[in-house]
Amino acid sequence: MAMGDTPITITGNLTDDPELKFTTSGAALARFTVASTPRQFDRESGQYKDGTAMFLRCSAWRGLAENTVASLGKGHRVVVSGRLRQHNWQTPEGENRSMLAMEVDEIGPSLRFATAQPVKATGSNTGGSGGPKAEGADPWNSKPQYSDNPPF
Repeated sequence: MAMGDTPITITGNLTDDPELKFTTSGAALARFTVASTPRQFDRESGQYKDGTAMFLRCSAWRGLAENTVASLGKGHRVVVSGRLRQHNWQTPEGENRSMLAMEVDEIGPSLRFATAQPVKATGSNTGGSGGPKAEGADPWNSKPQYSDNPPF
């Protein structure tokens, strides 16, 4: 991580399946949004109350992008770590706009309300830009298993 980067880790739910695209040079790019809603216990009512939801647009590159698309989907609760980036642009009408987004370094399922079986990545999806390799005799190389009825 470079000096001046803003590191951030968030926990939340994927709002949709991660979308995989490839650049003209062949690098894989996964884009997805994580929704994170804070909860606080209200002593008067004896119940939890939801705060204001935050939606953070995220991007992952190369092997991490391919592994994310192959492993995670809409509604999965995830823990995401990366760097906060600000994007500035101007609309055709001349209005200045900006948004914060996250450049992902690490992502995985949250195990608070679900279980997952890790699958060791092989070949190009360990960091390259090609597609996943065929499953072999490797005992780590199997589909991830999620509980049937996650609470999210």
